[in-house]
Amino acid sequence: MHLFNRILVRAGLVAPPLLAAILLATMTLARSLPATAGDGLVRIASGGPQPPRADASAKDSDEEPTLDQKFKRRFPQPVLVGDLIGLPVLDFDDSTIGYVKEVVRRGDGEIDLVVPYSAWFGWLRSEWGKRPVAVPIKSVALLAKQINALEFTRDDFAEAPTWTPSDSSLVALHEKTLIALGRR
Repeated sequence: MHLFNRILVRAGLVAPPLLAAILLATMTLARSLPATAGDGLVRIASGGPQPPRADASAKDSDEEPTLDQKFKRRFPQPVLVGDLIGLPVLDFDDSTIGYVKEVVRRGDGEIDLVVPYSAWFGWLRSEWGKRPVAVPIKSVALLAKQINALEFTRDDFAEAPTWTPSDSSLVALHEKTLIALGRR
């Protein structure tokens, strides 16, 4: 800032006392303006009060957001179904629960990932001794080259019914679907 002031003074654009007065007035004005919307931010020329965000009501209430609301907050992105096949599904402790075998569409149009599950040998890529479980795609998030089971815990895997092909139809490998993005 000091260099900028010297350049302005040398160019004859602003006299030093006038520049100091302008800076002091700006800082005083910024401190005296009230914050709008009670969020602690000072808004200058904000164009008036902003309408509340659609998801702001979920923060104000004590209710748990639905799976759809959580999914929308995680910035769902299109991905080829073929790119999901074979990705590991991990829990919160980064332990492998299983690997995505298929992507299927239920009768109601929702997308599920079919993951062969075993309580002890999830890291093993073999399907021997495992039972297929349908995991809603809205309950997981893509994190690099793995899938994190955010809303579907190991207990949910253990209690989930065994998936059967009659429950749904396969999604073609060249089709796109939406999956949430994860972060750490």
